[in-house]
Amino acid sequence: MPADTLGWVSASSPADDLTLLGRPARGPVDHVECFPAPDGCTRVRFTTDEVTSLCPVTGQPDISSVAIDYVPDAQCVESKSLKLYLWSFRDRPVFCEALAVEIADEVMRAARPHDVTVVVTQHVRGGIVTEATAERHRAAGDGQNGRGT
Repeated sequence: MPADTLGWVSASSPADDLTLLGRPARGPVDHVECFPAPDGCTRVRFTTDEVTSLCPVTGQPDISSVAIDYVPDAQCVESKSLKLYLWSFRDRPVFCEALAVEIADEVMRAARPHDVTVVVTQHVRGGIVTEATAERHRAAGDGQNGRGT
């Protein structure tokens, strides 16, 4: 059967707009990339225990776990670009709370989901675990591609 008659093959692939996936990682990036959300995808959750940043006061490394949970509209976040984006914090001085906000803002900017929640848990330093949550909700009537609310 010719490839163009298969339901999952098209002349234009959803990956056509992705510049990072399938290519060697050269270093961190300042953004995430997205692809069209499949119909029926109602929630996406990413988790990692490998986010590092620097304390803005002492310059010491902070190691954090990050959970990103979002309700997609027309776009989903591509995971390799997310990994490279999170890598960009490695040498950046940032408080845990600001890290959560910045990640939530980037997911909202790039994917325009209905809602996104980011929880950053900074591992023990000085006997204290810090957990910061940032939530973003798209305003009613701010739809995208006819799939928004």
